[in-house]
Amino acid sequence: MRVDEDAVQSELTEGVLTIHLNRPQAANAIRPADRDTLIELFLEASTDHEVRVVVLRGRGKQFCAGADVVKLADGHANNVKRTTGPMKTIMGGAQRLVASVLDCSKPVVTVVQGAAAGVGAHLAYASDLVVATENAYFAESFVKRGLVVDGGGAYLLPRRIGMQKAKEMAFFGDKLPASEAFGLGLVNKVVAADELDAAVGEYVRRLAAAPTSAIGLTKRLFNESPDVDRAGSFVTEAMAQEIQSYSHDAREGVQAFVQKRPAEFVGW
Repeated sequence: MRVDEDAVQSELTEGVLTIHLNRPQAANAIRPADRDTLIELFLEASTDHEVRVVVLRGRGKQFCAGADVVKLADGHANNVKRTTGPMKTIMGGAQRLVASVLDCSKPVVTVVQGAAAGVGAHLAYASDLVVATENAYFAESFVKRGLVVDGGGAYLLPRRIGMQKAKEMAFFGDKLPASEAFGLGLVNKVVAADELDAAVGEYVRRLAAAPTSAIGLTKRLFNESPDVDRAGSFVTEAMAQEIQSYSHDAREGVQAFVQKRPAEFVGW
């Protein structure tokens, strides 16, 4: 796993892959190249046994202002559109990025300070746990640019907060403060800025020592549950249980319980 020194930085330490969006001067707006780097990192993390948990953060005062609208404007000015061209761009770009977070077999913790707008907000919605500062907010900013919600927003947001509130956010593009996001279940913790690292660290330490494959399978069951019927969900759950029963951590967990000692999980 490499460490980038450009707009997206990553570092793997003791099972924790920390990814930083590193364009604070542009509120960490994501350009196509940045998006592709993020996708690659999440795909790599999903299959790398050394990674136990992924943390996504932004440097500076904002988490992520969404897609880089300057690049978008350049594209509108210079690009000759072809049939299905814009659709392919969205499906291979923002949607693929959000899917890489949802499909990552490792738990993803997103840390939000300041703005999480557009696809930046969707990265948080797609994550497994979200820790936000008191000044953080979420915004579906597409309508203010004359655009339709993309990057999986129409899939994620109604499932997270319900249809009516999702429509309100999408139709008006107003800011949703972290405190209200917490009440709606979009955020797990809201803390003061000086308590942020400690709150994130608590989650990360516990996840890095957890049975990673069990969490990954549970994540998949939960993420798929809104889209399958009861019979399908029950079958998939049983299959996940069988797969995990062959793991080192399942044996260790049972033995530790019988022997009345703390379990020492290795992640597989």
